[in-house]
Amino acid sequence: MGFDSNGAKLLLHARQLDVNFRKVLTIGRQMLFLKEKELTHMLGQAGLLDAYKKEPFPVNSHAEPFLSLLGAEITDSLDVSAYEGATLIHDLNRPLPEELSSRYTLVIDGGSLEHVFNFPGAIKSCMDLIEMEGYYIGITPANNFLGHGFYQFSPELYYRIFSPSNGFEVKKMYLYRDRKGASMYEVPDPLELKQRVILSNSEATFLFVIAQKRAQKEVFEIVPQQSDYEHVVWKKQPGGAPLAQGRQPGSKWGKLKQRITKLYRRHLRDMGDSDPQFVRKIHLDLRAAK
Repeated sequence: MGFDSNGAKLLLHARQLDVNFRKVLTIGRQMLFLKEKELTHMLGQAGLLDAYKKEPFPVNSHAEPFLSLLGAEITDSLDVSAYEGATLIHDLNRPLPEELSSRYTLVIDGGSLEHVFNFPGAIKSCMDLIEMEGYYIGITPANNFLGHGFYQFSPELYYRIFSPSNGFEVKKMYLYRDRKGASMYEVPDPLELKQRVILSNSEATFLFVIAQKRAQKEVFEIVPQQSDYEHVVWKKQPGGAPLAQGRQPGSKWGKLKQRITKLYRRHLRDMGDSDPQFVRKIHLDLRAAK
């Protein structure tokens, strides 16, 4: 578990968005998998190079010094065992001890929750760990990670988890491929689009989410539902795309054309056959908010 060049860049971007790094908990003790040149280049863009030169730290080591550079005064880590030196030992398949509630300004999952069988309980615990106005950051598998863990995750899931009914708001959500220097694509909420945001592609793809706690609510008191099933009225609203099962079959030529287009997109476009109107490429700004 750890932050590669894309993960480090996204954390620097979160700092630019004024995410509060003061009291950080990472799920699993995270490593920093970077080359020195990559790190210094990003820190230069973020205006942190001078601070790093005053107190340099090794790359390909634990990530606490990097998080301190982003503003962390406290950096804890939570794991099911002590084998990587986590500061808190707890099995996220089990309920969270009450004394840990609302303790952190930021909880970061850098690739752990897909390995926890009781995912709903684990993500609820992560949300309960966050103090009011604090943040959650997730860097988690989306497409083409079959066998990596128990789960792969969709944007819909995180939009429904970090919803007002649970006291949260999604601030940003991006998809990107598992390669150095990957382009980032912002992902909208299917509820706002009134249609599913679907992606099929040929490469391992990560999902990055920033959410903020805006109200004190009982998490999952209302069980999340996929938005198109909860709002079936989409099928009747202007601009609401019909559900796949309601589409009329096209001509043979139309079907062939559609298959060829999908094949091309899945293998040659970054974001596969996702709708380019909605899953849009963005530029990350690493400069800190003023």
